[in-house]
Amino acid sequence: MTATTHVVVSHGSDFFGQDTFPVRQLRELGQYVRGVLPAADHPPLTRLLDDAGDNEHTIDGDQAATLAILLRRAAGHRGLKKAYADIAARLARAAAFAAADTGPWTWTNTSDGLQLQH
Repeated sequence: MTATTHVVVSHGSDFFGQDTFPVRQLRELGQYVRGVLPAADHPPLTRLLDDAGDNEHTIDGDQAATLAILLRRAAGHRGLKKAYADIAARLARAAAFAAADTGPWTWTNTSDGLQLQH
C-alpha cells in the first residue's frame, strides 16, 4: 500500500473545486497554529491538521464555519510565516465556501497529489 502524501480538500480554487496540499505542510501548519492562536481556541483546527493524511474527513457546515474563522485568524496573524499564512488562507476560503454550501467539506487522502476522477 502506498503512503498518503497529499490531501485533496473540497470547495477549493482549482477548476474542479479542489485544493491539494502535501500532508507535511498541513501537519506543520498545525504546529504553527499552536503558536499564533490561543490554546483554548485552536484544538478543533489542530486536531484536523494533525490528522492530515491519516484519516479522511467529512466536515459539516457548522464545523466548517468554525474552522474558517480559526484559519482566517491564523492566516492574518503577523507571527505566521507567509508560506503557512497562504495555506491557512486557502483552507479558510475552502472552509467558508463549504459552510455556505449544502454539502460537507471533505478531506480525501491521495498518494500522488492528484485527485483521481471517477
